Amino acid sequence: MAARVLMAPRRLTPFNRLQVILQHLKRREHTDSEADVLLQKKGGAGIITLNRPKVLNALSLRMIQQIYPQIKAWEQDPETFLIIIKGTGEKAFCAGGDVRAIADAGKAGDRMTRDYFREEYTLNNAVGTCKKPYVALIDGITMGGGVGLSVHGHFRVATERTVFAMPETAIGLFPDVGGGYFLPRLSGKIGYLLALTGFRLKGRDVLKAGIATHFVESEKLPDLEKDLIALKSPSKENIADLLNSYHMQTKIDQEKEFVLDEHMEKINSIFSAKSMEEIVQKLKQDGSPFAMKQLETINKMSPTSLKLALRQLREGASLSLQDVFTMEYRLSQACMRGHDFYEGVRAGALSPELEEEWGQCSDSQLLLSLVATRRKAVMLVCPQPQQSLQVVL
Repeated sequence: MAARVLMAPRRLTPFNRLQVILQHLKRREHTDSEADVLLQKKGGAGIITLNRPKVLNALSLRMIQQIYPQIKAWEQDPETFLIIIKGTGEKAFCAGGDVRAIADAGKAGDRMTRDYFREEYTLNNAVGTCKKPYVALIDGITMGGGVGLSVHGHFRVATERTVFAMPETAIGLFPDVGGGYFLPRLSGKIGYLLALTGFRLKGRDVLKAGIATHFVESEKLPDLEKDLIALKSPSKENIADLLNSYHMQTKIDQEKEFVLDEHMEKINSIFSAKSMEEIVQKLKQDGSPFAMKQLETINKMSPTSLKLALRQLREGASLSLQDVFTMEYRLSQACMRGHDFYEGVRAGALSPELEEEWGQCSDSQLLLSLVATRRKAVMLVCPQPQQSLQVVL
């Protein structure tokens, strides 16, 4: 039997060993760069990067399930002093939730329609109650689910590229992710306009509306992030001082009047109405180009969603953030059992054919299902005509 010759493994020189390590790190970096969300620790900062630029960083359930536990872990980490969230690419921070995936799940009877909203609102609440300073760099499109990831945090930094909107009534939903909390708390009745029409705010107007806390040029964001990371054991006050310094240096549109300033008297009067019918009537009576534009937009929205959103904001104005999320979760599940959301996603927001496809709903059909919260009962949903809706408490 021939003897087997065992060859000693080739020893790597220090240079070759370094090459192997670099190749491994490069492969790992390549894999990480393809993840939907990147979670990194730099200095004393935890950094969340939404990484789906091809779909405007739309928020998926998998992303939510990665972000939430990381925020909770950083909250408990004594070496993490602040959390920064941002989006990849130049177009969007986050354009919203992955509504097409939710609609597909709903049609198939998949539990994702429950899991998505429950876990998204849990994440939104974690942002709103975060024990560490939370800085959202809302550069680019920030809508729906992207608003939920940012607006409840301590600091929201807008840029000249920021486009803010809550367009949910256009797809048969309602302005969720805590919209029932922050929208009615904006100045005057601005929040009601934003909720019902999906009106878009751009650039410095996002700051002037009270949604952003600071305004910084987009090209300065890398420097701002670097300076935030360099802060040593920063307090919320230290972070505010740094953000204020960048904000004060930004001159873009500094003298520009707030886009809604000249319409505020109309907005406050018209959107103080107690019903959608009254709002529509007031818009018609006003007759101004601004009022007619809002009326045209409202006429394309889901009538059910409009009534739902109006009541949601009226109730949410006196509820805690946690009670609002409880209300909104129940509302979301009612919408998943309805008609308009699926029709809205199928046809595409503001498609002409939607006006004929929306379910119609009058005040007499409004279902007042009493859903207990800690302080009061809230409306749940307006059902489809000829359709009863059973609410599971």
